[in-house]
Amino acid sequence: MSGLRIFDDNAPGALMLETDDAALIAERLRAIGVRFERWDSPVTLPPDADADTILEAYRPYLDKLMGETGAGSADVIKMTPDHPQAGALREKFLNEHLHTEDEVRFFVSGSGHFVLHTEGKIFDALCTTGDLISVPANTRHWFDAGEHPDFTALRIFTDPSGWVAHFTGEAISARFPVA
Repeated sequence: MSGLRIFDDNAPGALMLETDDAALIAERLRAIGVRFERWDSPVTLPPDADADTILEAYRPYLDKLMGETGAGSADVIKMTPDHPQAGALREKFLNEHLHTEDEVRFFVSGSGHFVLHTEGKIFDALCTTGDLISVPANTRHWFDAGEHPDFTALRIFTDPSGWVAHFTGEAISARFPVA
């Protein structure tokens, strides 16, 4: 189930809001420019579906979304607990960073935390199967799917280079463990 927790960025132990209400999650995230939606997709795929199969199954949704966002490409990221780079990728994603384009993700399966650092607050958005999140360009954030990641997500890109992070060098993510 999707969730949102909000903290003051100077007080990791002081929870300001915790909810699993999708409408409230969308409202609170929209207030900081983040798009959040729950999709009821009729797509059903086997757990071992490859990237091409996933992209083809979601093509009608991707075409619409890419038209709305002006994105030019999409790919699939699939992480499992036995992925040989799971630990290294987690460490990379855990560092606070930003992108020069919106970061758009749709969770085909599994879950992960998009943690946004803005307006003196930490917004921990737990995204699960069927969630779409779009983090605006230049928003400080990090991502955590835990020590044993298990998710598949569609990624939408405007920049043909794909995922390009600009790390802030801040260690704030260490003060706000989420997964």
